[in-house]
Amino acid sequence: MPATPDAVPAPRIPLSRARVLRAAAAFADENGIETLSMRKLARAVGVEAMSLYNHVASKDDLLDGMIDLVFSEIELPSPAEGWRSAMRQRAISIRTVLARHRWAIGLMESRTSPGPATLRHHDAVLGCLREAGFSLELAAHAYSALDSYIYGFALQERGLPFDTPQETAALAQVMLARFPAGQYPHLAEFTFGHVMQPGYDFGDEYEFGLDLILDGLERAHRTAQSRNRPQPSRR
Repeated sequence: MPATPDAVPAPRIPLSRARVLRAAAAFADENGIETLSMRKLARAVGVEAMSLYNHVASKDDLLDGMIDLVFSEIELPSPAEGWRSAMRQRAISIRTVLARHRWAIGLMESRTSPGPATLRHHDAVLGCLREAGFSLELAAHAYSALDSYIYGFALQERGLPFDTPQETAALAQVMLARFPAGQYPHLAEFTFGHVMQPGYDFGDEYEFGLDLILDGLERAHRTAQSRNRPQPSRR
């Protein structure tokens, strides 16, 4: 009987910084950033912990790279789309990316050694606003207002004790059932007349608030442009 040839082992994927960062992000996606350690990450990629230090210098360097990876997934704003459309699409893209990487919400603007994708993103946002005629001061106001809303909404959404409209309605009923009817009439009206109606989704509030901010920035931009427009000379 002929001997069965030994199975050929699958080729080992070389370790690289990109592979380490992707594995770290995937680990944090599944388990949370607070549980990430170099030892656990090494186990996830199948190496000894010391091998990781050939690709990341420290835990801080690892976090810098992970955040840079998250920024690389966000759609860059393009001046060709018009500043409002570009800022709106960027905001929607950030929310989509942060829904995949919830651990990153509180870290996005915390890094003191940002990577190239992080810097490219910030430069693109400012460039889009400046090319649209925003002054440096108004561009700063716009950037601050947008990101405060984007990250604030993401943080609030992450902390909510429900994930689906069905869970929202069930929890609202349980909460109100603990109190006498009529004790909180406006909250009851909001809950039964809005939250528990078919089709309600807290996430739908995001674009409503985003458009309010963009409306305000558009008015501020128009006002600044008209103020700076040369006045016709009087003879």
